[in-house]
Amino acid sequence: MRLKGKKVLALLEEDFEDLELWYPILRLQEEGAKVDLVAQEANKTYYGKYGVPAQAAFDFAAIQPEDYDGLLVPGGWAPDKLRRYPEVISLVKHFDQHHKIIGQICHAGWVLISAKILNGVKVTSTPGIKDDMTNAGATWIDESVVVDGHIISSQRPPDLPPYVKAFADGLAK
Repeated sequence: MRLKGKKVLALLEEDFEDLELWYPILRLQEEGAKVDLVAQEANKTYYGKYGVPAQAAFDFAAIQPEDYDGLLVPGGWAPDKLRRYPEVISLVKHFDQHHKIIGQICHAGWVLISAKILNGVKVTSTPGIKDDMTNAGATWIDESVVVDGHIISSQRPPDLPPYVKAFADGLAK
């Protein structure tokens, strides 16, 4: 269990991409990491695009980012909502400033764009937000997974196995 003792924060909001939330959580738990779901409201059940539920353990205000080693931002339509919360932007900036692992997949790049942390960073995302990523100063690369320091990005659900492996490898260092 190479991730025993590691703590990961997963951001949650309505209309998350079901696989992009649950696949990483389950894989990281299998490797020994503790994953906490955080949202605007604690103990509320949020639903993914395909109806899979996820319950937030904490609200954004209750989180101490220094207690966590990594941050997962799932895709779907949730990122468009998540990036509107000042607390989410603060969390992302904290993880970036402390060079802690940040994983983003598909549309999750919108959250990193709003946090203004992508200037000069190599990333990928769903091709649908490529222009948004490059307009934020990122170098967009058409690959399934891109690792640039502590920022790990991926394009879509079929890329989940290599994406989560790269995320876990980053946490294990």
